[in-house]
Amino acid sequence: EPVEHTVDISGMAFSPNSLTISVGDMVTWTNLDGSSHTATADNGDFNSGTLGNGQTFSFTFTTAGTYTYKCNFHGGMTATIIVE
Repeated sequence: EPVEHTVDISGMAFSPNSLTISVGDMVTWTNLDGSSHTATADNGDFNSGTLGNGQTFSFTFTTAGTYTYKCNFHGGMTATIIVE
């Protein structure tokens, strides 16, 4: 059964910074910061678009692999999702 995992965008960082999930699981990002952020995959597989405070974005991972992603506005904000 698919599991929903959560990633908080808070303090100019993704928390958790590294998340290991199973194929078919969904990840929901929530922006808890005052400034806008994105969750954008380096390989282009997912892109939240601009998330304002309190907004969420969900994506279901259907392929195993390591997905690195970042915030398009803040290049130092990077994180990884490992799909097994």
